[in-house]
Amino acid sequence: MAEKQKTANCGCKGIRTCLICEENDGKRHLLNTTQSIRCDFTYDPESKLAVPDGEGQSFPFPGVFLWENFVSEDEERELVAKMDQEMWRESQSGRRKQDFGPKVNFKKRRIRLRGFSGLPAVSQKLVDRMTKEPLLAGFRPVEQCNLDYDPKRGSAIDPHLDDSWLWGEHLVTINLLSDTVVTMSLDEGWGEMDQGEVRVAVNLPRRCLIVLYGEARHHWKHAIHRKDIQSRRVCSTFRELSDEFLEGGEQEKLGLELLDIASSFKGVPISN
Repeated sequence: MAEKQKTANCGCKGIRTCLICEENDGKRHLLNTTQSIRCDFTYDPESKLAVPDGEGQSFPFPGVFLWENFVSEDEERELVAKMDQEMWRESQSGRRKQDFGPKVNFKKRRIRLRGFSGLPAVSQKLVDRMTKEPLLAGFRPVEQCNLDYDPKRGSAIDPHLDDSWLWGEHLVTINLLSDTVVTMSLDEGWGEMDQGEVRVAVNLPRRCLIVLYGEARHHWKHAIHRKDIQSRRVCSTFRELSDEFLEGGEQEKLGLELLDIASSFKGVPISN
């Protein structure tokens, strides 16, 4: 099971590192300290503004929805216990993961259904609950990715945009076991703030659900930095299909097949 895996191994490749490979191989992940960062902001979910941490002007920050206490403490224990009964696979930057979704080659735009058996049974009630929210009324996830972050491994995820060829408008994540921060960033600045990177911290309370859509989904990169993992954090991210795989799209037939498999809720994690 997951807790019996050797912690001496990691899944880092290329320039990505974690505390394990940095110690074992002498690697060091050097931050670019010369990069200009003009502004630092914190997202306020009530006003939906990015509020400056110091001097500066707030600005609207659309595309973020937070649902605090989406799951109860009992549900959180059940969800994590179910995850820990399955094998965790080593992933990049000190993370471990479990994938419930099709095998995808994004560079060649190929999808392989073999091994995909659907979302896990324990997630059916979660999907039913989240789709009661008007923003997610039509949300039909076809992939679930569980990630395990631990400060002992230096777990993190670099700033990135999720693929938009296969994955659709809404990225939905349930945050478990600890509070953390997702950092939203624009390399080129925002509005009149065109000198260097702009970052907005979005605080994620334990047991909350976050949705990224619109501007926050397609234009702002998102990251979890090492410094924001203070204790074990587990999350489940759910992704829906893009228009190309929905009714009227070029790959509607494949999309329907993916949806049928996903909605069986009989899934086990796919293997490499």
